[in-house]
Amino acid sequence: VQLQACGGGFVQAGGSLRLSCAASGRSISSYSMGWFRQGPGKEREFVAAVTWSGGSTSYANSVEARFTVSRDNSKNTVYLQMNSLTPEDTAIYYCAGNHNPWMNATTPAQYDYWGQGTQVTVSS
Repeated sequence: VQLQACGGGFVQAGGSLRLSCAASGRSISSYSMGWFRQGPGKEREFVAAVTWSGGSTSYANSVEARFTVSRDNSKNTVYLQMNSLTPEDTAIYYCAGNHNPWMNATTPAQYDYWGQGTQVTVSS
């Protein structure tokens, strides 16, 4: 499966962006999906995850209540709605897929497929 993340850009602090992760090659309806980010000079960190049906989600403490992960299996796409953005959210954002449909995995090693990343830059 190939994952293509898009929707990044440049936004002022307090603004919003919606990232999309479109899958091709096969259906991701049986995969759990995650979002990670990697800021300059930092390790890749967990942001959010969603189980196969969208019924269960998990978030990093730093984004809880500001970000919302969702999915539309009919469109083979996962989304990350990001509100109240701060400069600390500046990073390359990656989507990832996990063969386990029920696991909201929080470490990169638990994921089987990765997209290429989309840059999010938040100015102060």
